[in-house]
Amino acid sequence: MKDITNSFRSYFYPTTALVFYQNDGALNETYVEHFDMEDGKPVNPHPLSAEEAKRLATALQVDEDKISLLKSDGILQNNVLSFDAKKSAIIWYTKAQLKQLHFSDSLGIKSGRANVPPLVWKIDKDTLQIFALASNRKPTPNSDLYYAPFFNIHQDGSVCMGTVSINTSETGSVKELMSLWENYFFNSYFSHLMADHNPVDGNCVLLWESLIDTDKQFPTDILIKTNKKLKDILL
Repeated sequence: MKDITNSFRSYFYPTTALVFYQNDGALNETYVEHFDMEDGKPVNPHPLSAEEAKRLATALQVDEDKISLLKSDGILQNNVLSFDAKKSAIIWYTKAQLKQLHFSDSLGIKSGRANVPPLVWKIDKDTLQIFALASNRKPTPNSDLYYAPFFNIHQDGSVCMGTVSINTSETGSVKELMSLWENYFFNSYFSHLMADHNPVDGNCVLLWESLIDTDKQFPTDILIKTNKKLKDILL
């Protein structure tokens, strides 16, 4: 019979055992005893030394930054403009599209489908900013950013998500995180303007009333330009 022992990649065998002792007093002190292992049996018990503790710390050290790095699950989509893997931050744009929109009863606008303008999205694990574009073309660093023509958005583009429960902790890829935030935004209910910030040239309520459940394209001429260009928000 052929000896295939050398075909195995690695074999891990026990070399050390630790036993932790704690008293039940108010100070809750801890004592650690170190054992060497011989033939699978603990021998040579002694207090854990400083050098042994350093080796243990090195073995247990985890690079959390690498674990939480944002990853690409293939070739990056063409609409990705910038991303920072360490910060889990992404900037991308979407073309004008037909979307289902939800409005709270207080606005008096019925929920329904409407065409929205091209948008620029900037996200990390916890926050979302949205701006609008005047053209469907892929923006350049010098492209002007416009206020996103929606409710619940501050003047700086940051979105108030209200009672929406944000959970991005298990999301590791660029594509997943982009899709998750788009769904969070369009599945939330628009309820009010933020600090009297009107993002359009005209009445925002009347605008969306005129677009819901129609095939009208979004009138980009009513967008209001911000003082930012795309290069001002790139990562």
